[in-house]
Amino acid sequence: MSDESLFREVDEEVRQEQFKKLWARFGNYVIALAVLVILGVAAMEGWRYWQLKQSEAAGDSFFAAAQLAADGKAEDAVKQFEAISKTGFADLARLRAATELAAKGKADEAVKLYDAVAADAAVDATLRDLARIRAAALLADTASFADIETRLKGFDTPDNPWRHMAREIMASVQFRLKDWQGADKLVQSIIGDATTPPALRQRAQTMAQLLQPLVTAQ
Repeated sequence: MSDESLFREVDEEVRQEQFKKLWARFGNYVIALAVLVILGVAAMEGWRYWQLKQSEAAGDSFFAAAQLAADGKAEDAVKQFEAISKTGFADLARLRAATELAAKGKADEAVKLYDAVAADAAVDATLRDLARIRAAALLADTASFADIETRLKGFDTPDNPWRHMAREIMASVQFRLKDWQGADKLVQSIIGDATTPPALRQRAQTMAQLLQPLVTAQ
């Protein structure tokens, strides 16, 4: 045996001996860590599976409630919508429940539910804004302009996607209150906005025609 082979064999034996000592000292910790990793992965997979099943159940409940609403069973639909607890579907369900309440003429209850969604910081910002818009639209025939303006504060800005609807709601309130100048100003801002949706622009043009003689007479 050459010196080089001998040195390699001795070196290998030394490494094995060191490994045995390390394993004797830390082997239990390594095994425990491995078990924890396996349990952690299993728990994560279990959590994902549970979340998936919860989402599927919430989705089924949501669409079942929507079918009840389509069948004209508004009260049953509202109960089922309000029973949905899964985040995401629950937020949509509350909005649909409010819509069904409004359709049944229960505007006060609908506004209360919309306001609850709008005030819930856990709800997606887009849905909260939608709730604010819908509540204001429901109150447009009864509330003061100051109340509606407060509810829609922050929407009438060039970069806000809800600005068109906010302006239309405020214009309708001013029209109801016979503030022809104020209503016309908002209507003209709707018409002059290049990004106004066609249907909304058409409604604004119709209102502008109604306002023209009224503004002139003032």
